[in-house]
Amino acid sequence: MALSKISTILLCFATSLITSISVAEENRVTLPNLDDLVHYTTVTRGEVTEHILTNQTTIDALQNGMPAPDGTHFVLADYRNGEIYRYFVMEKGEKWGEDYPAYRRTGDWQFQWFWGDGRINMDENTERCQSCHSSRESNEYTYTYRDLISFEH
Repeated sequence: MALSKISTILLCFATSLITSISVAEENRVTLPNLDDLVHYTTVTRGEVTEHILTNQTTIDALQNGMPAPDGTHFVLADYRNGEIYRYFVMEKGEKWGEDYPAYRRTGDWQFQWFWGDGRINMDENTERCQSCHSSRESNEYTYTYRDLISFEH
């Protein structure tokens, strides 16, 4: 299974290299109040620790075989050396996919990076996020879907 994840990450990286050059962009994604979210899994990659959060309504919906409702946020809190570095946020909204050409759509999900202080991180390319996450359509475009399904609060 680890080889499959590594292969997927390498494929996403290669895809991002051959897609058209894009720049960071503002979109509809907001940084939610983290106190309203549930921490359902942690991923550690070397010196980086990623805490993944969403709201209880989304956990309940997905665990019951329903889609994530509009308004759902998934937040990856990126910690380095024990301190928050940045946040990666996926947010779903009604017809938000229509904001992009068909090749960039990830359902109605949009993606954004925020610095630890909440400012939009304009150094990141959200088209690359869409390209990589598009391979996870059957899992609400997330890489931690199985963790969420098995999460017990």
